[in-house]
Amino acid sequence: MSFLADLGRKLTSTIKNAVIQHHRRSGAVLFSDTTLRDGEQMPGATLEPADKLEIALALERAGVHSLDAGFPASSEQDVAAIQMMVGKVKKPVLTALCRTVKADVDAADFALRGQPPHKRGVSLFIGTSPLHREFKLQKSREEILKLIGETVSYAASKFEVVAFSPEDASRTEIEYLCECYRVAIDAGATTIGFPDTVGILTPQKAGHFLREIQDNVPNIERALLAVHFHNDLGLAVANTLAGIEAGAHVVQCTVNGIGERAGNASLEEVAMVLDLHFDQYGRRSKIDTTQLVPLCELVQRLTGIRPAPNKPVCGPTIFATEAGIHQDGLLKNPDTYLPFRPEKVGATGLQLVLGRHSGRRAVAHRLQELGLDSGEPAVISLLEQIKQLPKGVMLDDATVRELASRPRSGA
Repeated sequence: MSFLADLGRKLTSTIKNAVIQHHRRSGAVLFSDTTLRDGEQMPGATLEPADKLEIALALERAGVHSLDAGFPASSEQDVAAIQMMVGKVKKPVLTALCRTVKADVDAADFALRGQPPHKRGVSLFIGTSPLHREFKLQKSREEILKLIGETVSYAASKFEVVAFSPEDASRTEIEYLCECYRVAIDAGATTIGFPDTVGILTPQKAGHFLREIQDNVPNIERALLAVHFHNDLGLAVANTLAGIEAGAHVVQCTVNGIGERAGNASLEEVAMVLDLHFDQYGRRSKIDTTQLVPLCELVQRLTGIRPAPNKPVCGPTIFATEAGIHQDGLLKNPDTYLPFRPEKVGATGLQLVLGRHSGRRAVAHRLQELGLDSGEPAVISLLEQIKQLPKGVMLDDATVRELASRPRSGA
């Protein structure tokens, strides 16, 4: 029996290593979404288990590689949400967050029971910076290394997919950070994460950290490298892209960039940069960009967190313009004033908003759409009336019809 068990362990280890090497060789960027866990930490963004399942299925359609589904040891609601996903979310790997505590690993094992072994995993974390060691954990470097080795090994006995992230990595001494990674990989970690927990890095410093890690972790070839950036300085997307350039295999993001404080790297923004700039990054992902706007709208509806109107990729005004010159160009060819067309991200289309800055061509276009007189006198009359409207008046179709029906001066 022990011979068979040992053979099984060796076979599993061989398969895991083959999968890791496949991902490393492919050069693909794997998206790991944490909307359901880190994103939900944004005040007011609480999701019910059924909401999480709906978002998880939308993320699956969008092509994410893995889902940070929750923190089972923190609440029964997270356990319930994860159990609702088991067997229904089939393509992404479902992962659960754990502290370096064996009971947390047991809670994750319970929540993910029934999910195929290669489609379930855990992500362990522990603070490693001087601040976390001294004030939060009150543990020495050696004590933390021991905890990492013991709990990652314990997790690897229950899960094929085991990620380890040193919390507050960006404020941890680089030599100690590399030692933490070495211990974790030796204990069975298949992914090591680099989290900029308080969002303090610049792209240059992020790239430097990742190059140092790859140069100074001797067993790093046995694991994937993941990055997780917060947006406290507005640089989460830029730092994520720097991480990709530096060789990261996995990027962790949230839909609409939601998350605690200033949020996380925005999934839709990172995905579109990679799609539009293959010449620079030379790496593909499996994200279906046509699913991005529907996904963003779903997360907005279920969390109640509304992004800024001009939010890149999914904001309600990014395909809208009131400027007459731009409207004229867009009517002649949408590419004149767009980086990508609405259908590329699953949006409904251009919005030529009528207002004080609109020109004749846009007014004529709207009149034609409404089946109204679009001759030159009608266009000039409507344009004059629009320019006299008080600030804040919304020119919906009913208002346009009403203004167009008014008698023209001199008629």
